[in-house]
Amino acid sequence: MSATAIRTGHYTFDDFLLLIKEHEKADLLDGVIYMASPESTDDNELGGWLYRLMSEFAKETNQGKCYFSRVAFRITDKRGPEPDVAFVAKERLRIVERGFVDGPPDIAVEIVSPDSAQRDYDLKMNIYEAAGVKEYWVIDPDEQRATFLRRHGERFVEVKPQDGRYESQVLVGFFLEIAWLWSKERPSLMAVLPGMLRGRDGT
Repeated sequence: MSATAIRTGHYTFDDFLLLIKEHEKADLLDGVIYMASPESTDDNELGGWLYRLMSEFAKETNQGKCYFSRVAFRITDKRGPEPDVAFVAKERLRIVERGFVDGPPDIAVEIVSPDSAQRDYDLKMNIYEAAGVKEYWVIDPDEQRATFLRRHGERFVEVKPQDGRYESQVLVGFFLEIAWLWSKERPSLMAVLPGMLRGRDGT
């Protein structure tokens, strides 16, 4: 996500909900509001594709729900990030409110832009780690680098893809072929989902 700090100070999550409109994307990070600038078409397409793939898989396997872009997650009174893609497990859907999610996601995904790199790799990583997020994926299209962090005790540990594939332990049965992320022609959901579902069923 590309963003610039537009409001510094000690804003609360309630302030954030009042100041940021539904069509706007922003993050509240330690009392500072970062407003997103328009994203590139490539990043938009990547985020939309990943959201649809994760969302349909979660729906088909009845594991929970995914949220895209402009949904705020209240972590503390001064921390309310809006992940580019987020997954909330079925047993935690009670935290989903009408205008926001009252707690951290189980999986947070950030798509890196030049302006957001430091926040995505450092500040947000620390915030998600402290909040108990189980998996944090940082996808950097410019560098063609995908970093997958998984909770181990109280800390994140980086998990390297095996043979070019990352398999989630939180959204069980879901996997990403890393080459898909950088492809000009990403596979359709219909081309990918059946194989994932068969693999989860053991068939």
